[in-house]
Amino acid sequence: MPSTSIAEELAKKQREISVSEFFERNKQILGYDSPTKALLTAVKEGVENSLDACEEAEILPDVLVEVNKVDKDEFLVVVEDNGPGIVKKQVPNVFGRLLYGSRFHARRESRGQMGLGISGAVMYGQLTTGKPARIRSKTAEDDVAYQIELILDTKKNRPNIISEDFVIWEKAHGTRVEIPLNGRYVGGKQSISEYLKATAIVNPHARITYKAPDGEVAVYERATEDLPPKTNEIPPHPHGIELGSLMQMMKETKSHKLSAFLGEEFTRVSSRVAKEICVAAGLDPETKPRSLTLEQSKALQEAMQSTKLMAPPTDCLSPIGERLIKRGLKNVLGNLRPEFYAPPVTRDPAVYAGNPFQVEIGIVYGGDLPPDQPIEVLRFANRVPLLYQAGGCALTHAVSTVDWRRYGLEQRSGQGIPFGPAIILVHLCSTKIPFASEAKEAVAPIEDITTELDLALKECGRRLKTHLTKKTHRAKTKEKFEIVQLILPRIADKSAKIVNKKVPALDATITKIMGVVWVDEGIAYDEKQKRHTVTITAHNFTAAGKKLNLHVLLPRGIEPKSIEPKPSELREDGKITWELKRIDSVAKSSVSFALEGLDEAEYDESEIYVSGINPGLVIGAEPLPGDWELNYAEFEAEEAPAAEAEEEGEIDYDETEENLDDD
Repeated sequence: MPSTSIAEELAKKQREISVSEFFERNKQILGYDSPTKALLTAVKEGVENSLDACEEAEILPDVLVEVNKVDKDEFLVVVEDNGPGIVKKQVPNVFGRLLYGSRFHARRESRGQMGLGISGAVMYGQLTTGKPARIRSKTAEDDVAYQIELILDTKKNRPNIISEDFVIWEKAHGTRVEIPLNGRYVGGKQSISEYLKATAIVNPHARITYKAPDGEVAVYERATEDLPPKTNEIPPHPHGIELGSLMQMMKETKSHKLSAFLGEEFTRVSSRVAKEICVAAGLDPETKPRSLTLEQSKALQEAMQSTKLMAPPTDCLSPIGERLIKRGLKNVLGNLRPEFYAPPVTRDPAVYAGNPFQVEIGIVYGGDLPPDQPIEVLRFANRVPLLYQAGGCALTHAVSTVDWRRYGLEQRSGQGIPFGPAIILVHLCSTKIPFASEAKEAVAPIEDITTELDLALKECGRRLKTHLTKKTHRAKTKEKFEIVQLILPRIADKSAKIVNKKVPALDATITKIMGVVWVDEGIAYDEKQKRHTVTITAHNFTAAGKKLNLHVLLPRGIEPKSIEPKPSELREDGKITWELKRIDSVAKSSVSFALEGLDEAEYDESEIYVSGINPGLVIGAEPLPGDWELNYAEFEAEEAPAAEAEEEGEIDYDETEENLDDD
């Protein structure tokens, strides 16, 4: 019959498609959708591999990136590192097979998780130039380096070695990859130089050298000698398991009992919890996992989701941390001389679909940053910069939905990217980043993640607002104080001459006019000892004695030394409290402490709070929020819009001074 012959003809045309062949036809999925982006993607994949390899081997990364122009549209991308190297038999597979790698199945934070990265760059290079990639690698145990030239056999997803040899290499260990490819070299925000600068910010332990096609060399020195905490692989969490995955795990398990399977193959499942899950599912704990039917598997999965469990352990994550976010920003953006680095925020770990994650935020404000342009949003996922697809990224959307008018930035209608002299850094780290596509340029809008982003952004925004409020109050008070000190002595002097009497003391009069407690901070740094000495002074410019509690919140992990006087409270999370029992009118009281082991730029302003006094009387310190729990509880409450403060009538002090001179 005709229909049968057509079906047979169609059947002859059907064949299996290899993964390499699929991505060869759909290279845009991997980020090679334009010549400009292709060049950047190749560099990005090489640098990610280098940083991951160094960190896994506990080596401080030293990465060299070169982009050399070969022809009109052809470039040679070179990425070289000082990592542990790759053993000879694995070199062809790592660079010549797609979906081949050691991190895809590992539940821990890492940059490359899909097994598509560097081999995809090699494939794109051979597609556009017809030339092989050259790889050189050396381990510490070898006297010489192994060097090969290869291309991908996309039909079979196998490496095709063109040549191989052993060569002398002066490096003790490391890997170098050279990929010829067609591309377009550009500057600007989506350029290779911007990508490497951003990489240096969130990887302050790495030294990155970049040689551009025009011969210009940029070096981003490491800002710390401390490697990120080593991450540990964890089993899946029951709350994130899907039915098909659960059934596959039961087929492959070596456990003979269902209770043992749950306890051994999942995290946070004790023997007691395993039995509880089995009871909830109506299953015998002694049942063989492989024998479960589809209906029984569904019941088991539902019981796993409904059982109350501890969150997954977080040693599988490696957040940058508050100290190093600030240090990385200062190290790379220092030439912009920002006015203020808001104390960065690292949220406590949370979980989405069983995958642990953490959100980190940093804000840079003022100085040389342009005040009349949209702020710059630096997006990162597992310490990797995201330069494309900003509009479709949950990190950008989270910034856009915060009402930044509350925190001192200009924003039309309270939505969208705000305007102002600021840079906002947003970092998401997780065992599984929910990328919107294989190009790994945008994060999908997962509700649990967007909630954490919103809370962290608002918390950091409050810290920016604290600085701006303190700055405004200080400026107004200082101007008023200086003018009062200038005008009152002249009035007193002229009045005394008129009545032929002694010039009166003005302290009491000045305090009546000022009516504030002025909190001032001084920081001295000893370069040799790497020691900050911080002195905080409360000046009482009111007519009566005042008492107050002075509080300082230090960044996490910094232990204060030489605290004077003895504080009334010193907590492990960096919170110090002094009880200043009485400061007489026109008197002052000081406290001090020291911080050791930090670079000068790492600490330039304290978070200072007061309690036990009307906060309206205090300039230079903020009222203590809530019950001293500054980290989350107080910040997480949705803020009510702040009431507009009434503008004080401005006094023309210049005119007043001129009138005095005329008398």
